[in-house]
Amino acid sequence: MTKNMTIPLITTTDALASFCDQAKAAPYVTIDTEFLRERTYFAKLCLVQMALPGADGPTSGPAVLVDPLADGLDLAPFYDLMRHESVVKVLHAGRQDLEIFCIEGGTLPRPLFDTQVAAMVCGFGDQAGYETLARKLAKATIDKSSRFTDWSRRPLSDAQAKYALADVTHLRVIYEKLSATLAETGRAPWLDEEIAILLDPETYIVRPENAWKRIKTRNDSGKFLALLRELAAFRENYAQKRNIPRGRVFKDDALLELAALKPRGLDDLGRTRLLLREARRGEIAEGILAAVAQGLACAPEDMPKAAPGRDNLQVNPALADLLRVLLKAKSDNEGIAAKLIASSADLDSIAAGLRDAPALRGWRAEVFGHDALRLCNGELALTVQGERVEVIAI
Repeated sequence: MTKNMTIPLITTTDALASFCDQAKAAPYVTIDTEFLRERTYFAKLCLVQMALPGADGPTSGPAVLVDPLADGLDLAPFYDLMRHESVVKVLHAGRQDLEIFCIEGGTLPRPLFDTQVAAMVCGFGDQAGYETLARKLAKATIDKSSRFTDWSRRPLSDAQAKYALADVTHLRVIYEKLSATLAETGRAPWLDEEIAILLDPETYIVRPENAWKRIKTRNDSGKFLALLRELAAFRENYAQKRNIPRGRVFKDDALLELAALKPRGLDDLGRTRLLLREARRGEIAEGILAAVAQGLACAPEDMPKAAPGRDNLQVNPALADLLRVLLKAKSDNEGIAAKLIASSADLDSIAAGLRDAPALRGWRAEVFGHDALRLCNGELALTVQGERVEVIAI
C-alpha cells in the first residue's frame, strides 16, 4: 500500500487482497467507483473506493482507494469479496457501478444494500442524493469541486482523493441509520424487492436484437419496425465490438431516417441528411445496407410489434384523476414519494383496465395497488377531511 499525501492508495494485488481479507471479517463494506464513459461504449473503471466500520463506531474503520489503472494490479480479490455473502456491500445509487462489476468482473455483489433505494423506501423522496443524505444523516458536508475531473489521469490530486473517499466514509453512517429505520418500520422486505432488480444481470446486458426497443418512434408499422430492429442491432454490435459510443456510429435521429428512407445503395446513403459523412462509406455503410436488406426481407410473421403506448390506451380520465388523489393520500400517509409507489403510466394503465402495472405487485400493491383496484371496482370512496383525503370502504 502506498500513499498519496495522507490518503491510502492501493496499487498492488497483494495489498488489495490483504484489505479484502480484512473486509471479509466485517459486517459490511461501503463501495463506490469513479469511471469514464464519454468516449467508450463500456465504462472505463478508474478508481474503487472502500471503507469498513471500526470497533469504536462506523467512522473509526479504515478507508482505501484502489487504483485499477496501476500496472499489474488484478481486481480478482475485489470481485472475490463481492461474492462473499457474509459481508453486506453498501453502495449509493449503484446501478452504474454494478454494471461495471457485472460486465468486467462477471459478478454482482451479494448481499447488496443501495442507500438511495433505501432512502426512498424510508421517505427521503424519489431520488435522494448522496449529499442530502450525508448532510441529514451523517451531519457532513461534501465538497463537490472534484466531481467532474478526469479520473483516468495520474497521479490523483489530494482534492480528488479526499472527494473520492468521502463517497464511502460518510456512507457508513448513512447505511447504519437507514438500516435501523427499515428495521423499525418493517420495510426491509420492500427494499429487498427493489434490490432484486439491481441483482438481475439482465438489467445490465444490452442485447443488440433488443436495442430497437429503446428508440422512441410513433411509427408502429411492422415493416418500419423490422428495419429499425436490424439497423439498431447492427449499430449496437458495431459499437460494442469497437468499444465506442453508439452515437459515434450514427445517432438515433439518423437511425430513424434510415428506417424511413430504406437506402438500397451508397448513392441513397449519400442523400441522407442526418448520417455522418464517415458513415456513408466503408464498414458502417456496408453494415447499414445489409441491415436494411435484412429488414426488408423480414417475413410478416417475424416483424416486431410495438408495445402498446399510452396514446393508444382507452383511459377513463375521471378514474385516472381519482387514482392520482388516492396515490397522494397513500403517499402522504406512508411518507413515501408518490413516484416510487406508482408512475403516471401505471395510473393510466390501471384506469384503462390493464392489470400488469408494477404498482399492482409486491409491496406497492400492499401500499396502493389493492386499494386502487377496489377504487376501480367501486368498492372504495374518497372524501376530504380538512386537508386530508380519507379512504372509505363502501
